[in-house]
Amino acid sequence: MVTVYVWRGIKMKLIYRLNLSFGILLLLILAITAALIYPLLFNTLVENQRREMREQGSNLLQTFAPDNKDEKYGSAQYIDEYIDVVRSNPNLPTRENGVILETPTMMISYNSLAGKEDLNWKEIVLQNDSGSRIWQGKNDEYIIETSKAPIKDSSEEKEAVAILATPLSKVKSMHLELFQRMMLILSIGGILTFLVCMFITRKLVTPLSALRQELKKVESRRFSEVQRVQSDGEVGEVADSVYQLARELEQYQLTQKKFFQNASHELKTPLMSIQGYAEGIKDGIFTGERAEIGLDVIVRECEHLKHIVTEMILLAKLESEVGIFHMEEVSVLDLIHETMERMNPLVLNEGLFLEVEHGEQEKSCMIYADREKVLQALINITGNATRYAKHRIRMKVKANNTGVDIEITDDGEGIPDALLPYLFNRFTKGKQGDTGLGLAISRVIVERCHGRIVARNLPNQEGAVFELYFPRE
Repeated sequence: MVTVYVWRGIKMKLIYRLNLSFGILLLLILAITAALIYPLLFNTLVENQRREMREQGSNLLQTFAPDNKDEKYGSAQYIDEYIDVVRSNPNLPTRENGVILETPTMMISYNSLAGKEDLNWKEIVLQNDSGSRIWQGKNDEYIIETSKAPIKDSSEEKEAVAILATPLSKVKSMHLELFQRMMLILSIGGILTFLVCMFITRKLVTPLSALRQELKKVESRRFSEVQRVQSDGEVGEVADSVYQLARELEQYQLTQKKFFQNASHELKTPLMSIQGYAEGIKDGIFTGERAEIGLDVIVRECEHLKHIVTEMILLAKLESEVGIFHMEEVSVLDLIHETMERMNPLVLNEGLFLEVEHGEQEKSCMIYADREKVLQALINITGNATRYAKHRIRMKVKANNTGVDIEITDDGEGIPDALLPYLFNRFTKGKQGDTGLGLAISRVIVERCHGRIVARNLPNQEGAVFELYFPRE
């Protein structure tokens, strides 16, 4: 099964859609990063080059300082000697990109750019343009930095000016190389990130695809084929919910199937009796007294059918109809006493004894429920107990801070173990059962009043206990 989504008119699997989104996002990040880094890197390289040139020029002109301890330093004679050293020393910065001249005469003492470039040195010195401009030469653009130092002279004050010029093409070449390396590193990081995103996406989408397959099984009512999808986090929680839903739907489907089978059986038996006697009377097979007996059977079976249909309709309403329950505060002891009053004729007729047990706390105990329907549930359970009790039935009320327990106990043989798990299902009957719907109706009433009902056997086959719990609020 393939998970497909429509993305801008194109059908696409979810995994491809996520991978494409991650890829586009990474490309945008790389493009924005490149657009921001490119000029910033260039400006940084130019500024670093200017700083280095200023330091070189300052170090170069320290020789001409007038406060030097050696008297010959800073003199015109020493400048000539120093220029010779500059020309012969390959390590000095001015050998390749420097000019030394004197002011105010603007006489050039040394020019390593002679024959290569013809920059206007006088204009550079007069504008003192250090660090502010890029100068255009004949063959290239140059970064210009100037440094000045006074010269000792007997006749007039002079300055030596060191002008350092670096071709901008070298900085651009370094800038391009660094930028390419940086983009290579970012691209490798982006590819690795994309691969990790693909792995994470696959880990996320694979369980979703499997979950969709299981939901397709639910859609086609193949509940028994639904498997639990193994996953973590929220996807795992949804998968567990789908699995539990399938189990409950399967159980509901089986219950419905069993309900229709049992309903067909329960309705078929009296209908066959009615049909048999009706046809016999019509055909003259049954006459006289036998006809009277047949008519009595037809009447009884009709009443039985009416009773079954009435309870089936009631059960269906209780399970599905909205607004059928009218909740209010109800006294528990009032419910117990009314149940006793209604059941006393039947209990006495069966030769049984019905007793009630409660404490002082239970006298004022209240629950929030539908009074008439809870009373119906108590009558159903007590009536069921009269069919199996030998001598007595006991109704016990116990209250605590959170709710109220009502126990209805008989001293019969107990409930068969095979029947106990299905006791509150439709058409589940014991040896002396009636329609098999009374306990199912009682369960629905108790649960829709926010309570719960369970049944168990007493030890040593001393009888059965039905426990009803109702919360106080």
